[in-house]
Amino acid sequence: MKHTEGKHLSLFLDVFCQNEEPRLPLHTSIALFLLSYCECKSFKVFLVFTRPASSQSLRSQLPEGLEVADVQLEALPQLVRGCRRPAVLDETGMLCRAGLAVVLRHVINKALEADPSRKDVLALLGFKKTCLKACAEVSKWTRLCEIGIPSAVEEHLKNPTNQYQQLPLSILTLERRLAEPVKVHNDDKIRRQKLQEQRRNEKNESPEGKGNPDTESEAGRSPQVSDGLELRAALAKLSVDSVPTMTTRENSEIRKVKTTDLPPLQHVFAEGLYFTLTDLVLLPCIYQYLCSLQAHAASSLHQLPHLLRWYSRVQEVPGVLRAAKECGMALSIPQVLMSSLPGPSAEDVPTSLLELEEDQEMAAQPPFVGGPRPTLTKLQESGIEAVFTPHPCPDWTLPWDSLPGAISPTEGKMSNIRSVRKRQQLNNLIAMVTELARPGHTIVDFCSGTGHVGIVLAHTLPDCQVILIENKEESLVRAQSRGAQLGLKNIGFIQANLDYFTGPFHIGVALHACGVATDMVMEHCIQAEADFVISPCCYGFIQNAIKFTFPKSKRFQETLTHKEHMILCRFADQTAVQLHPERRLIGKQCMGLVDLDRSWVAETHGYSVQVMTMEPESCSPKNNMLVGRLPHKSGLEVGARQQEEALVHN
Repeated sequence: MKHTEGKHLSLFLDVFCQNEEPRLPLHTSIALFLLSYCECKSFKVFLVFTRPASSQSLRSQLPEGLEVADVQLEALPQLVRGCRRPAVLDETGMLCRAGLAVVLRHVINKALEADPSRKDVLALLGFKKTCLKACAEVSKWTRLCEIGIPSAVEEHLKNPTNQYQQLPLSILTLERRLAEPVKVHNDDKIRRQKLQEQRRNEKNESPEGKGNPDTESEAGRSPQVSDGLELRAALAKLSVDSVPTMTTRENSEIRKVKTTDLPPLQHVFAEGLYFTLTDLVLLPCIYQYLCSLQAHAASSLHQLPHLLRWYSRVQEVPGVLRAAKECGMALSIPQVLMSSLPGPSAEDVPTSLLELEEDQEMAAQPPFVGGPRPTLTKLQESGIEAVFTPHPCPDWTLPWDSLPGAISPTEGKMSNIRSVRKRQQLNNLIAMVTELARPGHTIVDFCSGTGHVGIVLAHTLPDCQVILIENKEESLVRAQSRGAQLGLKNIGFIQANLDYFTGPFHIGVALHACGVATDMVMEHCIQAEADFVISPCCYGFIQNAIKFTFPKSKRFQETLTHKEHMILCRFADQTAVQLHPERRLIGKQCMGLVDLDRSWVAETHGYSVQVMTMEPESCSPKNNMLVGRLPHKSGLEVGARQQEEALVHN
């Protein structure tokens, strides 16, 4: 089945079956809502069913003018089937974009290509076009909006009558976020205008005109008054003609007020003063959640005053009501008097739940004082020392002089010196992968960048399928261009976070995977029971994350505290050529110990792992390479089973 006919991109959206009736999951509803808001017709939409069914009963939730077709799961293109949806397949069928945030940002870009005059659509990308750009693995905010809130609402809707007494943690986190002061770029001017308005209002309210300008007067001010200027600024940004322009100059008394004494700005929309993609992501979720609360637990609405105000303001944005109606959402204000809503501070949200959320985040570590020697001595006393396996083929090299020019790292606009070192790094990884690969194998190049590793592999191993996975669109588009220049047919490209790739594979490879990206790649390979060849990088960026805590292996946990392990990570970055040789040697020891901890975790899953040094050592200050082999694995059967399991939760 071909999904790339004509000029339309193919957008694949899941459909669930509930009580034998098809239902749109929230990620699908969000994507359709954005298409409607942007009035984007650049995509042909494929509704993906896991069992024979029809989308006829869903027509009221599908925007008019969209080209929509039904497709069964087993008929999906291979790249799309190997990813969580929503997913977009380009016209070539070789580049897939997967995951909610990635797909939504792509929809916005395509809408702007079709109509560059849509300034309201451009504004959705936010300041410096970074709205929801950071991946969910590292950004708390992206994770909350892309995963946390949709998942919490979906869970609530399964059994709303049993869960209303305790509001979901993600909803409470959003309520707290909306209660916090806004920090925006260059906000000094608007904060002074707010102070001027406050003092003017105080004079109007006081016959003596002696109102106290102290910021404590805010406590008695109604939310409607205190956020009036913020709301006008937000609507002015959306080019609402009826909104009066703000004064451009404050009086001299206001200009003399210190910045620290200016009143804070209040949230109007989810990310601050301005309407962004985040608001469009949240609206379908909050709409369904509030409808459920009003039907089953209306009294709980009083616990969400800031969320209700946000919900009301979003409906004032031009185009929102139209788009909502096209998607079957009958937006209205919940039956709670807005003027009667309390205005609790962030402290009023249950702290125990919020602290639970914070405990799951990557904890920032305080600066370290001192050196690694006490930690190294402690490990030595416990019989733990870095062990490096001799390189099995130190002189192996690719025939660079006879390879097509597009394969060379110089295509990435590197200097000659960097290009030589990059070739040496590639020699090491390609040698190890070539030893592991067999005809018909699927090889995944994680964190592929512009494709230095993956493109060489696809050219060198024509009987293998190579997939490049990268979150940065610019890098992946360049990699695709290089692959097309070479005429490679055994290559595919996926723009997605690692977690959104669920397809089966035999070998995972990563060159200089930064910080915990190495651990994420290794975990992905372990779950798929795939061999791996990984060169770690940026040890100093390693820190506890949602999925990982350090140290990782049992022996290291029994020997080192978390802080001691972080000392190892910090000094593992001390390997630059300009440093003293003794210091570089200590850095190399620390690198080996951090990777030893990683390798022991893989060995508990049945792997045989070797930590070796790339040849020549001068090819990179970060010259470690972890090679993991899993004997007696069942090939793609394991990956296929995990893919089916992922489809159930997708």
